[in-house]
Parts: sequence; C-alpha cells; structure tokens
Amino acid sequence: MATTRLMPLHTGKGRDVGTAISDIIDYAENPEKTDYGRLITGYECDSRTADAEFLFSKRQYTGLTGRTHGSNDVIAYHLRQSFVPGEITPEEANRIGCELAKRFTNGNHAFIVCTHIDKHHIHNHIIWNSTSLDCTRKFRNFWGSTRAVRRLNDTLCIENGFSIVENPQRHGKSYNKWMGDQAKPSNRELLHVAIDAALAQKPADFDALLKLLRDAGYEVKTGKIPALRGKNQKRFIRLDTLGSGYGEAELRAVLSGEKAHQPRKKIIQPMPRKQVNLLVDIQAKLRAGKGVGYERWAKVFNLKQMAQTVNYLAEHSLLEYDVLAAKTASAIARYNELSAQIKAAEKRLAEIAVLKTQIVNYAKTRDTYVAYHKAGYSKEFLEEHESDILLHRAAKKAFDVLKVKKLPTVKSLQAEYAALLAEKKAAYADYRKARDEMRELLTVKANVDHLLGIDRSESEKEKEHEQR
Repeated sequence: MATTRLMPLHTGKGRDVGTAISDIIDYAENPEKTDYGRLITGYECDSRTADAEFLFSKRQYTGLTGRTHGSNDVIAYHLRQSFVPGEITPEEANRIGCELAKRFTNGNHAFIVCTHIDKHHIHNHIIWNSTSLDCTRKFRNFWGSTRAVRRLNDTLCIENGFSIVENPQRHGKSYNKWMGDQAKPSNRELLHVAIDAALAQKPADFDALLKLLRDAGYEVKTGKIPALRGKNQKRFIRLDTLGSGYGEAELRAVLSGEKAHQPRKKIIQPMPRKQVNLLVDIQAKLRAGKGVGYERWAKVFNLKQMAQTVNYLAEHSLLEYDVLAAKTASAIARYNELSAQIKAAEKRLAEIAVLKTQIVNYAKTRDTYVAYHKAGYSKEFLEEHESDILLHRAAKKAFDVLKVKKLPTVKSLQAEYAALLAEKKAAYADYRKARDEMRELLTVKANVDHLLGIDRSESEKEKEHEQR
C-alpha cells in the first residue's frame, strides 16, 4: 500500500531558480537516507548533476520560445510516495517510483527517484523537471492531478501485488498522526493518563488528587486555574485546556460522586527500549581536535551505552562471551540467507517480466520473420518490416541470454510470478527482523570487544610496571 502527495515547487523568496532546484535535490539525495546513493535513479539525466541539467533545459526553453521565467512559475514537481512498513523492499520501491514518474509524465520530462530508508516506512522522493526534454513546453499541473496520481499509483500497486488504500480520506494527517501508535505521546496525553491513574485510586477530594499527581512526579501550580508540569515539560499545562472531563469543576464533580469519569480512549503505547549505540573512541576524537567538553560528554555517553549493553546481555542470556559470539554469527548468517533469498526472488521476478514481454513479441512477429526467411532475408523485405524483425531478433536474443530452451506459457509465468512475490513478501518481513537483530548484536559485541581491549591493555601495563 502506497500513499502519494504531489507538490509544485516555486523559487520562493530570496532564491534563484538554480538554488531552489539544488536545495530540494540535495535533500532528496541525502546519502544517509538513500544507502549512500545506491537508491537513487535518474531518467534522462545524471542524478549527480540533475540540478545543473534542469537549469540548462530552462535556459534552452527561454531561447527556443522567447518566454521568461515568472516569479510564480513552477520550476519542478515533487512527488512523495510512501509505502506501508514491511510490504516492500527499497529496490522494489525505487523501481515502482520510476515507473510511476515515467507513466505520469509520459516519459517527456527528466526526473530522479530517491528512495529513503531512514524512517520506519520506506518512501520515495520523486522530482521531475517542469520543462520537457525537447525544451519547447512545460508540464501543466491540471485540475484533479492529485487524484490522477493516486489512481496511477494504485494501478501500479495492484500490478505488482501490493495492497492499496480502499477508501482514501480527503483530508491528510500530520506526520505523527500518520505514524499512529508508533508516534511519541504528547505531554497532554501523558497528563490525561496520570489523572486517570490518580482517579482510579479514589482520592477523597481535589487536594488529595493533586497530592497523588505530585507523587507521580508532576509539579502543581495552584491559583485561579490549577496547572501541572511534568519532569520533561518546559511549560505548565492548565487543567481547563485538557479537554472535556479534565477541567477542575468536572474533576471535583467526579470526586464528589455527582459525575462518572470517562478516561480517554486513546491508549498510550509504551516507549520502546532504547537502542544500544557504539561506544565513542574518546582518545581518537581528542586526537582529531575535540575539546575537554566533548571528552566529558563522551565519558557520560559511554557509561550509559555500557549500562544498556549489560542490560541487553542480561535480558538475552548472553553473559558468556562465546555465547554472544555464536549468537552474533548466527544472526549474520540468518540475515545473509534471507538477503540472498530476496535477491534471488527479485532476480527471477525481473527475468519473468522480461520473458513475458519477449514471448508476446516473439508470438506477434513470428509469421513476419518466417516470411522474411522464405524471402531469402531480402533487403527490401527487411526495410518494409524492420520493426517486427528487430523485435523478433531481440526476443530470440533475450531467450538465449536467459538460457531458455523451451518457451513457457504466459499463464505458467504469471503463476510463478505470484508465488515468488508471496515468497519475497514473507521473506522480507523476516529479513527486517533479522537485520535489526544482527545490527544490535553487532553493536553489543563491538562494545564488549572494545571494553575487553581496554582491560587487556591496562593489565599489560600493570605487568610491565611490576617487572620494573
């Protein structure tokens, strides 16, 4: 399932066309989000110089048409395409993004597709030049283009065996709303939960309720309207801003038995366990020019990471080094196995797509090629039926490359494609889990190795001192 959002790009205040294009492309091509550029694809442009090529085409457009760029003109289009977590691989997402852009622009505009994998959900940033490839016209954003993009996107998802949004809502949501249960709860939501928990303890009156909230870690400011502030809050939150059921008068009515309290239906998900990070090589950083302040921060950071490392080892019963090493090796092997399985499935899926196309082309042009053979490979016949003959030869060449001796039926290929797609989806769900487990085990083991290395060097120094 993929969602889309189409955004026309303008220069904005204080920027020229070149700067505006460079800014959005630099964001989309962020190497930390695109696996260091591996998940970037360009169409009719080099992704490394796309901003310069877009700008050059606009100058050619001005020279050919005599039209100049206006302050409100669209310089490019930015399409964001987000996929449901766990349903698609980054490579598949990039391919579908390219297909979406090519179909929507009819292949008449240069574009780049950058697949970001830094979030929980894989998503594409697709940027295409508003100026056409022949530099004679511009892409016009028509009425209903957003709906057209969504329908084309749904078509591609169905063609590739992915789910779609059956009943899309007209109004969008904020990023945190879209993330749903994965979003971090707000301070107001946490205060709702704290008040609900305090009321569940049946306090005698309003003052007793405030005391329970103080015991829970909230600072209470009394006055005309009471306000509370949690440990990580910068500002107080007044009770009259918490919504229905949480004002002072309503809470007093609940405490006196005049009214029943209805807790908020939203359930706050527990915060995930903190991820273990690699220890900082303090000495290397100091040699690189870091100061005393950085050294103090790094020492505290390393202490926290070692505490989390120890917790991880205890939780997973990995207190023996040999067990940790074996577990890490097993996780790496499992990850590599699933990765190879997915790559093999993707390779075969690509082969099937090529085979289906070439089988159809072969069947359509077979009679023409037989006639060409009977004509003694006549040049006149070739000139008259060149396109069919070239297609037939390309199909035969593809069969040779794929080492196909007997042509399968299209129906059997479709069945194999569906089975492989289901297998890949199942493997990808396990692949994500295996990848996360492997990364965490590698980090934990690296921290342990780092600590053991420090211990060994210190013991060696002590032995040297005793010998002297």
